[in-house]
Amino acid sequence: LIDHQPPTSDFSYQSRASCFHRQRIFVSMSIRAAFHLSKQAVARHNVCRSFASLPESIARSGQASSFPNEFPGQNYAFNWTLNGDGVTPLKKSAFRITKPLELKVAGLKPLTSAPLKVNASAAKKTMREAGSDALEFDSYDVIAQRCKDLLSVSDNIYCPEGHMPGTHTSVRVITNSDSLAPKLLAYFDRAPKRDSAGCSITAYVLEDDDMDNFGAFAIEEVGETAEDITSVAAVVCTGKNVKIEQVVAGLEMSLDGLKEDAEARKAEAASKDEE
Repeated sequence: LIDHQPPTSDFSYQSRASCFHRQRIFVSMSIRAAFHLSKQAVARHNVCRSFASLPESIARSGQASSFPNEFPGQNYAFNWTLNGDGVTPLKKSAFRITKPLELKVAGLKPLTSAPLKVNASAAKKTMREAGSDALEFDSYDVIAQRCKDLLSVSDNIYCPEGHMPGTHTSVRVITNSDSLAPKLLAYFDRAPKRDSAGCSITAYVLEDDDMDNFGAFAIEEVGETAEDITSVAAVVCTGKNVKIEQVVAGLEMSLDGLKEDAEARKAEAASKDEE
């Protein structure tokens, strides 16, 4: 309230003048603060309007997806594919490798010479087929499952993919060997990178001091109807120091088996048509 009594002294007048001056400053600062807040509100409103009026071309680029906790070596879609192959990367460090750049992402060094030629003739003599006289399916299954379990708990899993040389047969190798992965990628023909899915040939290659040297492959038919039936192959190689010749021997023998199955199905279908 304003005091209407006349001042009794100079001191009283100066005190009131000072108080009035402080009030004017306070009112002035309040007005400026309100104006500043109003400008911020308008700016926020304009930002919202600008995001709401994005051009249609941006909308056509697809909806954004958020994948928390994804990083190099931890990819949900690829991990699901590995689960389908029987390997679960528990250490969250599984790398799908389809080209040299992805080797570098995995911390590996690409080979300078590619394609890599591998002579696996000698290694084929020790490679066994599951279901043959040399190896029962049950024995193969036990070792294959042990290999998958140990790969699942490996610190790093490297998965070079491609086509078998000179073919369009897809192949994936799942291994913990940082030395074999670059060699296998250089051996494969490069295939167009598509969404992660199973391959015609899958190889499980484990280097472990406690595992005996072992090399075998198995071929089986999959499919629900006669028209859908196809053959797939799995290769298992274990040991302290697995050689690329051993892995390639299993891959090449698997490829031969897939071709033989395909030819047998064609011949069977042709004979039925003649009947």
